[in-house]
Amino acid sequence: MSTSFLIPRDDTNLVGDMWPGDGPTVLLLHAGVADRRSWEKVAAEVSQHAAVSSYDRRGFGESAPGTSSFTHLDDLRSVLDHLRIAWAWLVGSSSGGKLALDAAIAMPERVAGLVLISPAVSGAPLPAPELVDPEMLQIDEQIVRADERGDLDEVNRLETHLWLDGPREVEGRVVGAPRELALVMNRIALTNEVSENSNHMIDAWSRLSEIGVPTTVACGTFDAKHIVLRSEELGQRVPRAKYFALDGMAHLPYLENPTAVAELIIGAISDRE
Repeated sequence: MSTSFLIPRDDTNLVGDMWPGDGPTVLLLHAGVADRRSWEKVAAEVSQHAAVSSYDRRGFGESAPGTSSFTHLDDLRSVLDHLRIAWAWLVGSSSGGKLALDAAIAMPERVAGLVLISPAVSGAPLPAPELVDPEMLQIDEQIVRADERGDLDEVNRLETHLWLDGPREVEGRVVGAPRELALVMNRIALTNEVSENSNHMIDAWSRLSEIGVPTTVACGTFDAKHIVLRSEELGQRVPRAKYFALDGMAHLPYLENPTAVAELIIGAISDRE
């Protein structure tokens, strides 16, 4: 069973959950189209082997956007301090992976290890046009047109196709509760449209060699081609990294198969090599 917590930050509060457990501490960082609810099933399994926490970043889930200038990195530090976590494994998906990488560079003394799922990377170059799926370009064009019309429901539907199903897969490949949750979570993110203070961005792409902690990088085989290639490159460039392909899953694999992702995390935090 989890318990909730609330952390005051400027003119908003960060809302999160904790699952008590023995072993290392794991902090789960959600994607930019999701919130902490995306981790619930994974957290329940991982808490059999670790103490687990997750929280909604500003503008996601139950954490209101606020109006003050901020960075997600500063907020992450405040979460660690508030929960009295001296040293944690950071598990980050997509933009949550970007945050985890930035933290490993900016405050290495607080990071025990990384598990990165289809991570974004600060400072990474834009993909070459030939590396972007034509299907993704088509969906992106539809998203732009829907956004120009102010059709938030259509934007949400298209983005859920892109990230939950995968750009090359049929829309509706993932059905039921995972899809319903994905639509609800992304609707909140789209409504709030929160941006951190970009002046504090860390160029992690050019500093990957500085990451000295054990790192697991994983990506679904149904994810966008350029994201798969970037994830594979991370697995090669981060000194202590291992790469895992998640067969038959897309950008949000923990919604499709939470047990597989939980096992990935448990394997990472248990690896003593």
